[in-house]
Amino acid sequence: MKLLSTLVGILLFTLFFGFALKNTQEVDLHFFLNYELRGPLVLMLLAFFVSGAALGILAVTPTVFRHRRETSKHKTTIQALQSVARTGPTQPAPDVVSNQLK
Repeated sequence: MKLLSTLVGILLFTLFFGFALKNTQEVDLHFFLNYELRGPLVLMLLAFFVSGAALGILAVTPTVFRHRRETSKHKTTIQALQSVARTGPTQPAPDVVSNQLK
């Protein structure tokens, strides 16, 4: 399995490297207020891919933290229930009045 993943990694690296070598021409990227950015096409694609991945991670971060907080609460509840189950049910104290009537 490790050999297969290594071969797939080498294949993907070769494909992406060939893509990068084929797309070295300069491109212009026009922003607002007449701001212009010029660079190789492959670097522009890489920059937008990385920024998109970073924004995606930032968008998911609050949900991950909320799930971790809920998991922590559930773990504390489970531990409390397990400690009660280990001690066993407590017997109610005998009624003093009923003992005096006999």
